[in-house]
Amino acid sequence: MTHTVLVTGVSRHVGARMASVLAADPDISRVIGVDTVPPPSLTRDGGISLGRTEFVRVDLRSPDIAQVIAAADIDTVVHMSLVSAPSRSAGRAVMKEHNVIGTMQLLGACQRSATVRRVVVRSTTAVYGSSPRDPAVFTEDLEPHDSPSHGYAKDAVEVEGYVRGFARRRPDMTVSLLRFANFMGPGVDSPLTRYFTQPVLPTVFGFDPRLQFVHEDDAVEVLRRMATEDHPGTYNVAGAGVLLLSQCARRAGRPSLPLFEPAFRLLGDAARRAGLVDYSPEQVRLMSYGRAVDCSRLESELGWKPKFTTGAAFDDFLLSRGLHPLGGVRH
Repeated sequence: MTHTVLVTGVSRHVGARMASVLAADPDISRVIGVDTVPPPSLTRDGGISLGRTEFVRVDLRSPDIAQVIAAADIDTVVHMSLVSAPSRSAGRAVMKEHNVIGTMQLLGACQRSATVRRVVVRSTTAVYGSSPRDPAVFTEDLEPHDSPSHGYAKDAVEVEGYVRGFARRRPDMTVSLLRFANFMGPGVDSPLTRYFTQPVLPTVFGFDPRLQFVHEDDAVEVLRRMATEDHPGTYNVAGAGVLLLSQCARRAGRPSLPLFEPAFRLLGDAARRAGLVDYSPEQVRLMSYGRAVDCSRLESELGWKPKFTTGAAFDDFLLSRGLHPLGGVRH
């Protein structure tokens, strides 16, 4: 039975939703949410009430997280605090410290703890990279052809390495590693959702990549199950099916602007400096080669499938932003 849960990253939308769902579970006695800044408010963050979640301001890069875990007799840790894009004020170096050093500190605290027995870590399908030599779909056991060398994806690869090492050192703990496709839904604010709300969508000339999304509702449900049940291992998490980038543009009613890759990169650099959209190098590769993953391991383990397909998740996001196809017909 899960008694006391620690959730990191509660100032962000999916982390806040996760804490809210756990706080509403009568079988869970305490939910402690940690982040470097408090949630925007207890109710304004997308209409989310964090309920009885206790907020503690902690920087995961500091040793303070060990004190929080020890003082509260935490038995389950849900690590949501991976930053997918650098903030304009902090930059890439701080992002990497937060993601990698923060995870190392958290896992070190869990390893020394006498009470923690379950650890759930949010990762990303970006660890597979995007390459012209990729398989049609990635299973959890396949290695990427071109391991990510930039940004969030590279951080996630390093984080996963530390998580596997931790699981070997503490075989008595249940360690679940979840590789999520890009989050999509009404409350999601990410480099990709900001991309799709632009008046014109720059694309890489000659490419029409396959994209995969996971609806925020399904992401939270998977996290809830992992936090309250024992499902050790690594799992891909995505809605069924794929969408081509051209299909996404049509559904959003947005014209595309095909650019040769050097021009796409230049535009991306300018947009990033202006704080408009983050065109990271891995984002450029995704927009060229795409990526798809197989989720049968998760569905078999949980006896459950995401309610939203990739297409339905994207449509729900579009609906929330008032975006619709020109002419009002879905293709």
